[in-house]
Amino acid sequence: MNALIVGVAQYLLFGLALLAGLTWLTLDRTEKLRLALETVLGLALLGLGIWIAGSLHTDPRPFVQDPSTVALFPHPADNGFPSDHAAAGGLLATLVLRHRRTLGAVVGVGAVLVAAARVAAHVHHLQDVAAGLLLGLAAGVLAILLTRIAAPRLIRSADLPGRKSSTDSGTYRRNSE
Repeated sequence: MNALIVGVAQYLLFGLALLAGLTWLTLDRTEKLRLALETVLGLALLGLGIWIAGSLHTDPRPFVQDPSTVALFPHPADNGFPSDHAAAGGLLATLVLRHRRTLGAVVGVGAVLVAAARVAAHVHHLQDVAAGLLLGLAAGVLAILLTRIAAPRLIRSADLPGRKSSTDSGTYRRNSE
């Protein structure tokens, strides 16, 4: 059982990222660009959110707080709040859900499994993973909203038919001109 907990806690997140990458491959050109922008913005927002949350609250990891508790895998004895793994899972779930609902729900379940396994492995408390999941969700939603507001012109211009590449001379033109 411990091997399963360790595998989920340490490696399932890579599988979730792979599902997100496969989702990207199934999208049309416009949606690929949209997801890429949402991802970059979401990662930046998530990094900032994790940094702020970790600066505002300190939560010693379970194996630090109670020396009789042993982590199931080696881990630094640093601040456990918030869980980076849970936060990344929450962001992935939010972004995939935006583009593919069923697969997004699967990634969401996977993110919750990662969070639960991190608690079961004694490297996080419940509040650490809950905060991480919520930060990932918030960063994803904010990235989606900001992309929807700020980037429609960029996304439309990248998908114009008859557009010359940036290496061509001249201006960008539509076929109707």
